Amino acid sequence: MTRPFIAVPAIRASKISALRFSGVVAADKICEAIYRAGGDPFLLPPGGEVAERLRYAHGAVVPGGADLDPATYGQPRDDRTEDTDPVQDAYDIAFVQALLGAGLPFLAICRGMQVLNVAQGGTLHQHLTETTVAHRRGMHRVTLESGCATALAMGGEDFAVSSYHHQALDRLGTDLRVVGRADDGCIEVVEHRYAPVLAVQWHPEDDADTAGHQQGLFDSVVAAADSRRRGDSPAGLADALRA
Repeated sequence: MTRPFIAVPAIRASKISALRFSGVVAADKICEAIYRAGGDPFLLPPGGEVAERLRYAHGAVVPGGADLDPATYGQPRDDRTEDTDPVQDAYDIAFVQALLGAGLPFLAICRGMQVLNVAQGGTLHQHLTETTVAHRRGMHRVTLESGCATALAMGGEDFAVSSYHHQALDRLGTDLRVVGRADDGCIEVVEHRYAPVLAVQWHPEDDADTAGHQQGLFDSVVAAADSRRRGDSPAGLADALRA
């Protein structure tokens, strides 16, 4: 079986067990979800010309991670913004811009969705006001717009999701539209008006091995990537899911 190659931007880590020096990592659960979907995940560490390094990729998953430096979206730093990595920030933004430029299908998760928004000129809330919704650590409800690509991928419009974030989208970037929110109004899902992109604020990889609706997000992106590999790429993920 020939699998589409799914790029994952690696996260820089100052310390990794069994290594004497710093390294780069990706979450096992993300790689496992990609493989279950029929894709072959490969890590691309920060560095080099991103668009050129993506030439072998058919799609991508942009994972969660640390806070983005507010300087990337033109804001002063809030005291509650946590440690940031300017090298990682610049790389992830360039990675997303390269994906959009190449028309590669991708899934953006948590920080990945925030990177997408910033890459498109949007801004973030640096710290969410506490509500009854367990954004920082827990499960909460998300409601999706009927007929959106994300709802098609997940097979429904109302789900409990595994959440871990304290920042969220504020002003939307160019060509992005909101298609899902939490009960407190927090933006949880955006899609690109033209590019084959799914973007969610929660962590679908947490329970994708037992929850088919979460695995469906990976399945849809890998299916679109496989269409691209075969030279039969549809205009967007919604088209791929309706095919």
